[in-house]
Amino acid sequence: MCGIAGFVSPSLEAGATPEVMASMLSLIRHRGPDEAGYYLDDGVAMGTVRLSVIDLSSGAQPMADPSDRYWICFNGELYNHIELRQELRSLGRRFRTRSDTEVVLQAWAQWGTACLPRFNGAFAFAIRDAVSGDLFLARDRYGKRPLFYSGHGSGTGRSGDFLFASEMKAFQAFPGFRFELDPTELASAFAVWTPLPDRTPFRHIRQLPMGSFLTVRGGRTDLTTYAELELDVEPFTGSAREAITLVRDSLRESVEMRLRSDVEVGVYLSGGLDSSIVTALATDLSSHEVRTFSVEFDEAAFDESGSQHVVASHLGTLHSSIAVGGADIAANFPSAVYHAEVPAFRTAFVPMYMLSRHVRDAGIKVILSGEGADEAFLGYSLFRETLLRAAWHDLSEDERTARIGVLHPELSHFGPANRARLKSLFEQFAVERLPGLFSHELRYQNGRFAARLLKERSDPFAHLLALTASTPGYAALSPVQKAQWLEFKTLLPGYLLSTQGERMSLAHGVENRCPFLDPAVVRAAASVNLRFDDGSEEKFLLKEAFRGELPESSLARRKQPYRAPGAAVFKDQRPDYLDLLLSDTELSRIDGIDHAFAKKLVAKIMATPSEGISTKEDQAFVYLLSTAVLHQQFVDTRSLGKEGRPEAELKVDTIVDLRNSSGPRPAGQALPAAGGAR
Repeated sequence: MCGIAGFVSPSLEAGATPEVMASMLSLIRHRGPDEAGYYLDDGVAMGTVRLSVIDLSSGAQPMADPSDRYWICFNGELYNHIELRQELRSLGRRFRTRSDTEVVLQAWAQWGTACLPRFNGAFAFAIRDAVSGDLFLARDRYGKRPLFYSGHGSGTGRSGDFLFASEMKAFQAFPGFRFELDPTELASAFAVWTPLPDRTPFRHIRQLPMGSFLTVRGGRTDLTTYAELELDVEPFTGSAREAITLVRDSLRESVEMRLRSDVEVGVYLSGGLDSSIVTALATDLSSHEVRTFSVEFDEAAFDESGSQHVVASHLGTLHSSIAVGGADIAANFPSAVYHAEVPAFRTAFVPMYMLSRHVRDAGIKVILSGEGADEAFLGYSLFRETLLRAAWHDLSEDERTARIGVLHPELSHFGPANRARLKSLFEQFAVERLPGLFSHELRYQNGRFAARLLKERSDPFAHLLALTASTPGYAALSPVQKAQWLEFKTLLPGYLLSTQGERMSLAHGVENRCPFLDPAVVRAAASVNLRFDDGSEEKFLLKEAFRGELPESSLARRKQPYRAPGAAVFKDQRPDYLDLLLSDTELSRIDGIDHAFAKKLVAKIMATPSEGISTKEDQAFVYLLSTAVLHQQFVDTRSLGKEGRPEAELKVDTIVDLRNSSGPRPAGQALPAAGGAR
């Protein structure tokens, strides 16, 4: 795992280029504390901060192919690098290192952009073609690794400037770049719970969507999708027993591939089914005692430590955990928001920020986790709710009541006392109102409330509606498949893999890997989902695949969503930064906020007992506070310099300076393009 950054800037004074490049890298140094290096050419620079995981001694970056035509800055891991290396060798490619970075580079030189669908990994990278002058950016198919860009000088005011980085904060080091919150994007993010696949909360900054690559050529950019999300695969035609074997084998192979590392690999163990399965497979496939790590909460409503200890004891792992209370969340909230770089609707990412610090201090660089299982195997109650509402008019009153009763057993407001109200609510949402968004319409009511924090009153779902309407094949998906698509495209990459996942782990130089997000596992799940059950039992086949290996209690317990204390934490702890909301002067500095609505919400939260704060109010408050903290850290020039400066002096190990050199140039055109003509 690493961090990358770079720019194309014809107008930047050449003498300033090394310092700017080093400053950009220093702002993301936490992602790769082991090494740093950069590449300079006329008007172009790019670099890497490296977390050494594979080929510790000779995998330094930037790296060139043998012709010195292609230069790469790579962030992530290519899990099938051994198989691809063998294939490339058979085609005559010679390797100088054992690193997966060189496999990516050689695959690019061999197949061009056609190499991308062959990659099984979590990655984002930049490749510079020193002959054509082109710059290519690419990102993995599920959005596990981030990659942001700002094009055409829109962020700096100088025509021709193009910036990119693993984290947006790197742009702070580029001369003239200014961060501005974008109220339209904030409204969309508040409503949907995350930025859309190509968006960010800031003006002039986009992110590369998952499964796509961007070509920067002659001052223009061209975005291309190389991998669509495939949920409507051919149904599995074998028996239930054969389906169970398919699921088990695909997961086992995925975990085995993700254990490839030159450093020790640990596991995040939440106590739920998914992380327990990953732990079981890692334990079985490892030759040493596996170390597992967890969060424990002071409040029983959020704590899963009992289940964690049962699984750890059953599988014989070396387990450790951290205890988290409200004071810890309040104390670490600003730092976690700084690394998240987007507003958040809940605080659950803060304990993950603390956990990754604990993992780093334990000497672990790589972690396996269970993310992606609920999306692939229909684990969320959202999917059962979608099935229920879609079938609503075909059910009797008793059937409706019974199915509502098992939707959210962990939530008190879904208890018997509220069944009549819930039936009335479900009756209202049994017919689609937002075209294509039927599955999420109930959830989006909380988002619609949060969007009232913005002055802007345009439809906060307009961008999402446009995205689904323009996606080939989306309209033909079933209601549950549309729900999956929305989860795979919004909450998974926009929050779970990023804000709560990758960004928190990399804040402390820890790489996370997700076995459930292997293309073969996702494909297997799509082929067997609802083939052998009616969806009422969460992850039925997945449980059957590992029955006998996990404690029976792990298979029997209902899913407990990972949550953490919310608005009440800040009300009780009163951290200094709460003044960003309590002070009219501070609140008024945030452009685009409806101050009257925000003040009313803050006043109600501060005056209401914790148990009286509704879910939508809690989410809106956390959104508002995280937005205010982001504004202070990235936008408000009075505060810049506190968090947004280099954390430590950067030691650069590799410098490749081709400025004014006679190396490969566009005029030469002596070498064939990678993968032939594109």
